[in-house]
Amino acid sequence: MVRFLFLSVIFLICRNKMAQTPREEFCPPRPSIRGGSTVSLLPDSSLLSRMEERRESSVSRLAGKTAIVTGAGARSEQGVGTGHATAVLFAREGARVLLVDNDVAAAERTLVEIEAEGGTASVFEADVAGEPDCRLLVEAAVDRFGGLHVLMNNVGIPGHGKVTEIDVEDWDRVMDVNLKSMALICKYAVPAMACSGGGSIINVSSIDGIRAGAFHNVPYAVAKGGVITLSRAMAVHHGREGIRVNAIAPGHLNTPMVSRLDDETLQLRQAAGPPGTEGTGW
Repeated sequence: MVRFLFLSVIFLICRNKMAQTPREEFCPPRPSIRGGSTVSLLPDSSLLSRMEERRESSVSRLAGKTAIVTGAGARSEQGVGTGHATAVLFAREGARVLLVDNDVAAAERTLVEIEAEGGTASVFEADVAGEPDCRLLVEAAVDRFGGLHVLMNNVGIPGHGKVTEIDVEDWDRVMDVNLKSMALICKYAVPAMACSGGGSIINVSSIDGIRAGAFHNVPYAVAKGGVITLSRAMAVHHGREGIRVNAIAPGHLNTPMVSRLDDETLQLRQAAGPPGTEGTGW
């Protein structure tokens, strides 16, 4: 009780002192524009120089690194998927990228784009819903490029319906692709990263894994919520091995995964977001 009263007195003294202190002591003075002088609000040359140096130093941040991107071939008239965009950007930063997809032709289109820009990549066909391919794709990255430093667990499929409308086969397929695949790929990726000196794992979740939306997609939302929990646990378990694990939970994106939605649903998705629109794979 005495300690509480003592702290209360200190708080009141500090508050009174702040109230009596001129505002100028807490806020930096604003530049004067009296007398017709001109004050530039643009950054000075030294700041611009530092910004340019930082930009140049960020180029090739992944030089010498090997990255795996699942779902790397997603592209349609609707736009590019996050896997395609991520693979291209990783390659631009100097990474050697293993392009994983169950659609070889789609992954090869991503490969062509990367190689046209001078990047390095390789295609690996896989069904990540099964453990054998999850192991083989990690082994392929190590065999082809000599190690593993980055894993982008991106592949995902939609899952519709309220809990009263669940179809067991659909439920199992969504869980296998959207959640189990990430755990199984990580099962083999973590030791490979540890042998490579550490690395970074990015698991793509969704805003639907955090909050319930108006759209009835219980299987999808449950799987994406599991991705967040998986990522949190892995970050604790493998941090001391030099492996960072993060989950990204995007809002609505206009990507190939929503290309089959009707116009009315697409408009509802756009209106649901604070900006009144959707993002893209980029």
